[in-house]
Amino acid sequence: MKKPLLTLALLAASFAALAQQPAISGAAPAAAAAAPADAYTTLMAAAIAELLNTGDPATLRASAAKMERAAAVKPQNWLPRYYQAYALLINVFQSQEDGGAKDKTLDQAEAALAQARKLAGADESELLVLQAYIYQARMGISPMLRGLKYSGLVNEAVAQAIKLNPANPRAYLVQANNVYYTPAMFGGGAEAAKPLYLQAQARYAAFRPATSLSPNWGEGQLKGRLKKYETAAVK
Repeated sequence: MKKPLLTLALLAASFAALAQQPAISGAAPAAAAAAPADAYTTLMAAAIAELLNTGDPATLRASAAKMERAAAVKPQNWLPRYYQAYALLINVFQSQEDGGAKDKTLDQAEAALAQARKLAGADESELLVLQAYIYQARMGISPMLRGLKYSGLVNEAVAQAIKLNPANPRAYLVQANNVYYTPAMFGGGAEAAKPLYLQAQARYAAFRPATSLSPNWGEGQLKGRLKKYETAAVK
C-alpha cells in the first residue's frame, strides 16, 4: 500500500507545483505556455490509472484529495471534479466505516459532482451514471429502509443517461447492478439482470473514450460479473 500512497503524494505535489507556476505574459512564449498542459495531461493520466486500480480506502481518499488539487490547476475542466466524486464513491464501497460516515463521504462526492456539472463541456451522460452509482451506494448503507426510494432514483438517472448517449456502457452496467441486487419478487435478481450485462458487454466492445482522460471504467467489474454467470452455468 505504501507505493500507491507515495505515488499519489508525488502526483499531488506535481499538481500543486503546476498550480503555483506564474502566468506567462506576452505573445512570444506561447509554445512554453503549452508545456504545463502537456504535463497536466500526463499527471492526470497517471492519477486516473492509480485511482482505477486500487481498492484501498486510504489510497482512494488520497486520490480524491489529489483530484481536488488537479481541479485547482484546471478549474474549468470537469474531469478532476468527476474523478474526485468517483474516488469518494468507491471509497464508500470499500470502507468499513459506519453508515453515517459513509453518507458524509457521499455528500462530498455529490458536491464534487455538482461542481463538475456547472462546467462547460461536461459529459452529462457520464455525470448521470455517476449520480446513479452514488444513489446505489446510498441504498447499500440501509437496503431495507432505502431500497424503494433509491432504486427508483437509480433507474431515473440511468434512463436519462441512456437517452443522452445510448452508447455509454457504464449506464447499462449500473442499471444491471441495480436489477441484480433487486429482490426477485420485485422483478430483479441475477437472471433478470443478465440481458443488461450483455448489453453493457456489447457497448464496452464498441466504446472508445473521447480522450485519454475521459471516463473509461467499469469493464473489469462487468467481466467479473459475467464470469460468475459462467461459473454458475458449469455447476
